[in-house]
Amino acid sequence: MSAQDIPRATGAFVDDDGIPEYNAYGADWSDIAAEATRLGQQRIVVNMGPQHPSTHGVLRVMLEIEGETVTEARAGIGYLHTGIEKNMEYRTWTQGVTFCTRMDYVASMFQEVGYCLAVEKLLGITDDIPERASVLRVLMMELTRIGSHLVAVGTGGNEMGATTVMTTAFMGREDTFRIIELITGLRTNNGYIRPGGVALDAPEGAVEAIRAMIPEVKARLDELAHLQLENPIFKGRLKGIATLNLATCMALGITGPMLRATGLPYDLRKSEPYCGYETYDFQVPTSTDADAYSRVVLRMEEMYESLKIVEQCADKLEALGPGPVMVADKKIAWPAQLSLGADGQGNSLEHIKEIMGTSMEALIHHFKLVTEGFRVPAGQVYTAIEQPKGVLGVHLVSDGGTKPWRAHFRDPGFNHLQALSIMCEGGQMADVVVAIASIDFVLGGVDR
Repeated sequence: MSAQDIPRATGAFVDDDGIPEYNAYGADWSDIAAEATRLGQQRIVVNMGPQHPSTHGVLRVMLEIEGETVTEARAGIGYLHTGIEKNMEYRTWTQGVTFCTRMDYVASMFQEVGYCLAVEKLLGITDDIPERASVLRVLMMELTRIGSHLVAVGTGGNEMGATTVMTTAFMGREDTFRIIELITGLRTNNGYIRPGGVALDAPEGAVEAIRAMIPEVKARLDELAHLQLENPIFKGRLKGIATLNLATCMALGITGPMLRATGLPYDLRKSEPYCGYETYDFQVPTSTDADAYSRVVLRMEEMYESLKIVEQCADKLEALGPGPVMVADKKIAWPAQLSLGADGQGNSLEHIKEIMGTSMEALIHHFKLVTEGFRVPAGQVYTAIEQPKGVLGVHLVSDGGTKPWRAHFRDPGFNHLQALSIMCEGGQMADVVVAIASIDFVLGGVDR
């Protein structure tokens, strides 16, 4: 059949193999369907969306369908590439925090912690981090874990028509943001975790605010559980859908709730503890159902466990009392002795008077530390932490200078998107959005 034989109205053309392909525009589906019937072929490729937040411009999902059945699914990425890793090569080690925190912007604290742990390993100061700083790091991570899971559960419910699920989840996320903002000054993209510790200590009244927040978030989780987990419509839409077994997860490098839903209790907080996680009492929930429903249940259970850790962080902060939150080495510690001014910004007048009036050497050193940064011994390091979506890896290479020679991140969502075709092929077109939601990825982290 030649190209001249195909009606122009269908937008069809013949490829190099002589097989006609069709592009549908508007109301010409009937012409294409008639032509496909005449040729005895039915191969329709469509772009899915916009449905999931990521399909509104930053992720392309291409489906080949036969009726309502998906015969092939492909994910097109790269639309949100920002060059964060390359940009970090032109910034000091401390300034790199401001870049990496913006990758997975729903779980920003984890990029900060993973990056700083890697820098500290290169510096050889891992054991010098003050305990209070480690507790604050764990607190920030677990609050962020709750917030990230609430986004996953909330948007997933909204995509299936349950708007109340999203509004309830996001109200719970706001409760966690209030504590994060109280301590760091920002809701997200905080730049709070720094090489050597954290930017500043928790303010007065923070422990009381944390304890007041815990029952509020727990009430939101209880409401979400009642709305979803025994809802027959919800169970009908998710049970047995988007299954992914243990062997496939291992082959594709899939971690986090998706892996634990297959029965493997792999969690770096337990298997390779960091930031003192071995001193906290919490469980690692698992399931063997390996479907979309079990992943929602696991994320719900993990949020309850995170609340337990948050409560233990509050107890530790109270027991430790005021203390340092940055390493004692002034050649690394930045900012040093940060305290807010009367307008809530910058350094206090007392601190400025002290560094400018008592020690010119301290002022000069502080200026060089801020403008040039500290030097990191030549070498390379890899460190990994348990991010809400899975294992987040950080590979840093230093040439002995004040900037990274190479900074590379292993975002879990990048690996997990590989599984989309396996989860969708052979299933219904309506279940594709369920599969996407159950993966829980953020394209800022996938593309970087």
